[in-house]
Amino acid sequence: MYEYIKGNITNIKSNYIVVDNNGIGYLIYVANPYVYEENKEYTIYTYQNINETENTLYGFTSIEEKELFLKLISVKGLGPKVALPFFATGSINGIKDAIERENILYLKKFPKIGDKLARQIILDLKGKLGNIVVDDNTNDNSLIELEEVLLGLGYKDKEIKSIIPNINKELNIEEQVKEALKLLLR
Repeated sequence: MYEYIKGNITNIKSNYIVVDNNGIGYLIYVANPYVYEENKEYTIYTYQNINETENTLYGFTSIEEKELFLKLISVKGLGPKVALPFFATGSINGIKDAIERENILYLKKFPKIGDKLARQIILDLKGKLGNIVVDDNTNDNSLIELEEVLLGLGYKDKEIKSIIPNINKELNIEEQVKEALKLLLR
């Protein structure tokens, strides 16, 4: 099992990246490959899924994301391919909050998550995510998260950097995205 892989990104596709580590290219499925840049070095925290038909690596930007992913795939009926899109927005606290508050509508917005599976997630994980601590109090983290979301939506880095100073850092991520989109559409 691999804890993490550190190396240069050599290829970015719609649902995976290739990380070169000492001449070996690791194909790693990630929620949002567009948060990475080619020819830059990253540390990717990984989960290796091995079963009868596949041997797959899933990657995360932080150890906290990986820990939450491991909790999610422990839920009956929720495999790695279904759990990975939870991390496309990068909002670990949003997922934790939805589970703790039993927000079924929030959970159902993810692909292949219906009413039954959303209730199962809440049943299995409510009250069990306290050990996954994320420091979202810094303004830089929320702005990094906003940049990742906008990159995922297809906006260019230069466009994003030009509007970031105009974003209210006290807003939650959803409100920041709305504010950023208004500025980008002008």
